[in-house]
Amino acid sequence: MIQWFKSSYSGGDNDCVEAAHIPDGRWHTASYSQSEAAWVEVAEGPVTAVRDTRHRELGALFFGTDAWRAFLASAKGA
Repeated sequence: MIQWFKSSYSGGDNDCVEAAHIPDGRWHTASYSQSEAAWVEVAEGPVTAVRDTRHRELGALFFGTDAWRAFLASAKGA
């Protein structure tokens, strides 16, 4: 399960930014990546994260359930 916490960059008592660490075991190669290249990795859960396999240090993009479903529908040409 992904654990969310208040980011140290949030100021004062305002919970402006929340962050989560996704365990390495949650990541898998996206089915649309070429098997040799493995360019895209996905971690699925309450929030879906996507990152570049070759540049993991750059972080990830995060999508809520509705946004992720809309993306998949669009990618599949639905």
